[in-house]
Formats: sequence, C-alpha cells, structure tokens
Amino acid sequence: MLLAFPPGPFVTMSSASGFPQRLSVVLTSALLSLLVACSTTPMRSDSQDAALNAIYAGLARASHDYEQALQLARRGDNARSQQALETALDALRTGSAQCLNTRGCDPQRFLSAYDHALRLKDGSFLGTEDDAGDESIAAEQGTAAESGVLTALPQAQRTVALLQDHKLSELVATNGPVKAALQLWLTQMRPNLIRAWVDYQYLRFEMWPEYRQAGLPEAILFGLIAKESGGRVHAVSGSGAAGPLQFMSGTAMRFGLGTVDGFDQRFDPALAARASAEYLNEQLAQLNDNLALVLAAYNGGEGRVGRLAATNPNASFWDPDIYFALPAETREYVPMVLAAAWLFLHPHRYNLHFPEVDGQPGHIILTRPASLNELAVCLGDDEGARYGWFRTLRNLNPQLDPAQVQPMGARITLPHILENAYAQSCTDGRWVALAEDLQSAQMPVPPPGLAADAPAPSPRRRAGAAPRAYTVRRGDTLYSVARRFDCDDIHVLARHNHLHPPGYDLRPGQKLELASCLRR
Repeated sequence: MLLAFPPGPFVTMSSASGFPQRLSVVLTSALLSLLVACSTTPMRSDSQDAALNAIYAGLARASHDYEQALQLARRGDNARSQQALETALDALRTGSAQCLNTRGCDPQRFLSAYDHALRLKDGSFLGTEDDAGDESIAAEQGTAAESGVLTALPQAQRTVALLQDHKLSELVATNGPVKAALQLWLTQMRPNLIRAWVDYQYLRFEMWPEYRQAGLPEAILFGLIAKESGGRVHAVSGSGAAGPLQFMSGTAMRFGLGTVDGFDQRFDPALAARASAEYLNEQLAQLNDNLALVLAAYNGGEGRVGRLAATNPNASFWDPDIYFALPAETREYVPMVLAAAWLFLHPHRYNLHFPEVDGQPGHIILTRPASLNELAVCLGDDEGARYGWFRTLRNLNPQLDPAQVQPMGARITLPHILENAYAQSCTDGRWVALAEDLQSAQMPVPPPGLAADAPAPSPRRRAGAAPRAYTVRRGDTLYSVARRFDCDDIHVLARHNHLHPPGYDLRPGQKLELASCLRR
C-alpha cells in the first residue's frame, strides 16, 4: 500500500541535541528536479550573469545561516535554532526554484550545498549508515564532484522518476481526500497516529534498513504501518491479513514469508518490511513507476489496478476513471497513507508533536524464568507513563507467546533503556513477587456436568443481550462505536450503514446497524 511523493528521498535525522528530527523534503524535490532538467549551460547575457550571481550569493548566505542554526542547537538554544533553520531552508528552497527558472544556473551548486548541510547535521542525503554523522567528511565537501548526492545520482534519478507523478506538497494543498485524511489523523485518529509513531520508533532498527536498501522513502513505511496495523506487529484483520504490514497468506508466501517452527513470519517486522519493499518494487516495475497506483494495488489488489492501468497507461490514481473504479476502501486508503507520511515529515506544521523516543535496541538475559506478561508488570510505566511496555515487548519478540514463561538464560529483545530497569525491578523484590502472583492466577473450572452444557462465553462477548442497533449520541464517532461494540472491521460497519470515508460522518439520532459486530 504505497503512494506518490515529491521527487526526492525522505531523510530522517537523529536528534541527540534536541534539534528537530526532520529536514524539509520540499527543497530536495526541487533540487533533484533541477538535476534532471538542467543538463546544459547555454550562453548568457550580462543581465543573466547578474541574476545568477544574485542566486549564488543567496545560496551562500543560506548555507551560512544553516550552519549558524546548527551552532545554536548545539548550545541548547532550540527555539532560535528552529526558527533559523526554517528561514535557511526557505531561502534554499526559493533559490532552487529561481535556479530552475534561470537559464545557465548550475543545479550542482544547490545539490552540493544541500548534501553538505545534511552531512553537517548528522546524516547523509540517502540515509546510509556508513557516512552518517561524519563531520570530517562534511568539512571536505566543497565541490559538486565530492557530493554524496552526485555520486548517488542513479538512485536520485530513479527517485525523481518514481515521485514526479504527484508532488506531495501540492496534493496536500489542493486535494480534497488528502486534506480530509489529514483532518482525520489530527482529530479522531490522533491517538492512533501517535501510538503508531511510538511503536515504529522501537521497530525502526529492524524495518527501515529494508526500505532504505530498496530505495524507498521512510515516510511511506511509516504511513503504511500507521494505516495497516497502527504499530501492532501481531495485528490480524477480519480478512486474514496479518503482521505490521498486513500481508495476506498467498502474497506472503510469494515473497518468502511462510511458517517456520510454528511461527508465522508475517509477524516478523524485518521480514515483513523486506517483503513489502520487494512487493512495492515489483509493482513499480509493472505499473510504470506510478507509485500512487502501486499503493492502490497494495490495498485493492494488483489484478484490479493492473487492468485499470492497462486501459490508460498515462492515467493517475486521481483520474475519475481510475479513482471511482476502485473500492471505497482503496479510495480512502491511499490518501490516509499519504497523509500519515506527510505528518511524519512535517508534524509541527499541524500543531502535532510526536514524543521523543529512544529507539536504540537492547537485550537482556533472563536471570530467572519470566513471561513477557511478567516483565511488562515489573517494568511498569514507560518513561512517559503512556502505554506501558507490553506491546513493545511483544513487538520486539514476536515469536514468543506473552503468557508462556521463558526459561532462565533466555534472551529477550527490548529497548536498551530498559536494560537497567530490568536489573533493578525484575530480578528480585516486590514487583517480581507481584508479577509472579498474577502469572499464577487460575481461572475457575466448571464442574464436569456443566462443562459441555454451559461453555464459557468468548472473552470478547459481554454478558446480556445488547441491541442490534445503536442510536448515535453527540460526540460519537464511528471509531468509538466500533470499539464499544467489538466491531473487527470498521469498513464493514461503514458499508452496512452507508457511511463514506474518510470522515464517516455521524449525526445525533442516527441509527447504526450492528450486524457486523460481536456485541449484539
């Protein structure tokens, strides 16, 4: 499930100094477009020379201002550094646009300057680990010939080709479904988005390298996770799709995800990310590098999308003949992934503040037998007291049954910040005793005569006969109703009640049919 993005790879920077994590990709888009579009340098007049000199002088000023912004961040003045950084990046973006429209302008100067700026921060343009944070390299990057962007030109050109169908910034400004999806993420789905962000930060070390190696943007990976599973590695849909990236079993087998020693590899984050990247690149090859249609294929089926694309090879996802020929779920899905990816890149533009998460992985060797349930109890709250550690432990150890006690000496993966917490709270003491006591709880066993006649109700069903319909009250959303009545598939609930994505608008007094829900 993947969508079209602005031409240029997405770069996520670390934030050891508290500096903002993401640099704008808008300039990247313009710079890469310059690189492809401006391959010759025609003869220039004196007026053109003056215009070029002004553009290059602006580039020099912006580069200097960017370095000053970094110095402010390193001194801890984050507020001023943020403002200075945005001003410098705006100037670079404006200059790149002017260069694009000025004959004779050398785009390599902007590429080199931007690559140099990214390396000065603490990463490389393409996000490779080999040169990330190497400021000694950055200090020597004075010419375009030395630029990491230019040495990686084939990959940069491929990214331009992939993403030129839709510039994300323009879509966000003008596209109704995308704007509606942004509103949904920022309102009803805001807690889901933030939780997906937190979960992804702990999974990032396993999943992002697979997308990076495949030349795919990290923002897309996050958008898929947020929409598909919300960051739950063990998510299973009503249709049988499973894992953080929701593979159906047939597609999973095609990309090497099987069952090994009883473990469904769709639940393995790294393997799922690798299979997802392979699928996307396969479909890009078949759909003429139209990333929007590939996203639609990920959700709606490659056969259906392939047939639609074959009728008009130059059509985009948004063309009415394509858009309205796809299921409502797919028409909702594509802008939702797109919007989540955009918010991943630009949260502060939308008054959205993702929490700081130290996702560095670690591990422990159990000094006494314990289940993941027991570890979650004795580790207590996470550092922000938001969610606790149970889901993180499950996500990082997907092959383990959380209720199964693991033997002493077993290796458990967890965030490295919990290594000391385990030693302090989970090897002995009151929290260990509490965790063991809860682990040993026994459920009542019915007498033999009642076991067959009165089977225990499903834990998801409530006792009592709830109504088969629900009257909407003020403040209700379709998502809150779905949670209240244990509805596995919100799309089925919406379809039965003739509600349309992405907003699924309800009105007080409206009757909702609950035939697709467990609690009825």
